[in-house]
Amino acid sequence: MSGTLPPCFGNLSNLLVILDLSRNNFHGLMINAFLHGSLLKSINLRKNRFTGQLPRSLTNCTNLTVLSLGDNYFNDIFPSWLGIVANLRVLVLRSNKFYGPIQGLTTICSQFPMLQVLDLSNNGFSGQLHQKYFQIWNISMHGNVSTSNILSKNEFRELPRSLTNCTNLEVISLGDNSFSDIFPSWLGTLPKLQVLVLRSNKFHGPIQGSTTAISQFPKLRIIDLSNNRLSGELHGKYFQTWNAMKSVSNGTTSIYQLQLTLINKGVRTEYEYILNILTIIDLSCNHFEGEIPLSLQVLQGLHSLNLSNNHFSGAVIPSFRYLKNLESLDLSVNRLSGEIPQQLVQISFLSIFNVSFNHLHGHIPQGGQFNTFENDSYKGNPQLCGKPLSKECEGSKALRLPPTTNTSESLLPLERIDWIFIFVGVGSGLVVGFVIGSFLFESYKFLCVRG
Repeated sequence: MSGTLPPCFGNLSNLLVILDLSRNNFHGLMINAFLHGSLLKSINLRKNRFTGQLPRSLTNCTNLTVLSLGDNYFNDIFPSWLGIVANLRVLVLRSNKFYGPIQGLTTICSQFPMLQVLDLSNNGFSGQLHQKYFQIWNISMHGNVSTSNILSKNEFRELPRSLTNCTNLEVISLGDNSFSDIFPSWLGTLPKLQVLVLRSNKFHGPIQGSTTAISQFPKLRIIDLSNNRLSGELHGKYFQTWNAMKSVSNGTTSIYQLQLTLINKGVRTEYEYILNILTIIDLSCNHFEGEIPLSLQVLQGLHSLNLSNNHFSGAVIPSFRYLKNLESLDLSVNRLSGEIPQQLVQISFLSIFNVSFNHLHGHIPQGGQFNTFENDSYKGNPQLCGKPLSKECEGSKALRLPPTTNTSESLLPLERIDWIFIFVGVGSGLVVGFVIGSFLFESYKFLCVRG
């Protein structure tokens, strides 16, 4: 359907409880469209071509709980006046032309008292996030103030510590901004946080505080720190408190019912529903160094792990075989050496495997999912041999998976892992960096975009 909303629509709104005109071709202004909308509880106008400012008549919708106006052409400042709609729980303004600082929230602590979902992504908001900004949402909130283009050039530089007041936060998505800060490890104290997206910012330095906190990120299932300037080593104990990733979830509950963009299996994907069975770690395109922590082996519910474009050294750890649900493992463009462990053949769901542009040598494992990987998974490692490469291994056939025994393998107990790790430096770090000094690595540059 197309056209503008007719003048009589203002009277019609008095008869409606739910209004859904999404995914059409309506356009024009919405002046006086909701003069008598006191019964309206849900308004969904997503994916149309509405323009101009938001009509103040929306404040007549005193029972409104959901207002979804994403993917239009609204051109306005942040509508702080919507705070008088006391029951508003979902406010989606993503992908419009809103602009300027978010004002009117730093002194009126009663604004938006019931808000659960805030999505301001892909607009032109700018300025500082005031410390009091998040103090008003003390009941429940899913924060998503990320943008992909315009906000990447704003003045957002430091996350306010007041975020810790939002103890019911489940989703924080602040990617593609210009935050310039150390890693906010203090977010790990949020007891319900399940999704943390901070990609494509200017977070820098090692990850501090992870070795002293009793429980860091206990509910976290998705973390994307890619394309930042994080550095240093990942502490051996860092992943041991990520309890939600340690087991396979049988639930199918949606923890986020609006649009959220994630990198999964190397592909940027826009999700409208994120199920609590999805677990992702993306630390790519930083400057992390040192060995890959053995503590990753405890995250048996993990589906996707991306450590590519860093400075990791040492071996590909054989204990990856414990990650039975792993579907994607990307270790490309690092400084890893040694052989690819034959034990990885035991990962039966692995559909993406990439160790290209490292310093690996020896036989490529054969059997299982490894029979499906192509040459691109191994390029840039001239000392590798065996299928699918044309280079044959000299002197012996490719290694085969050792026979299984009746003795079941188990993970190393957490209390016995401490002595295994050798700590270099003072902190942990997540970094996506380039391994400079080789023509092959130079040819791989396009994967990481520096801010």
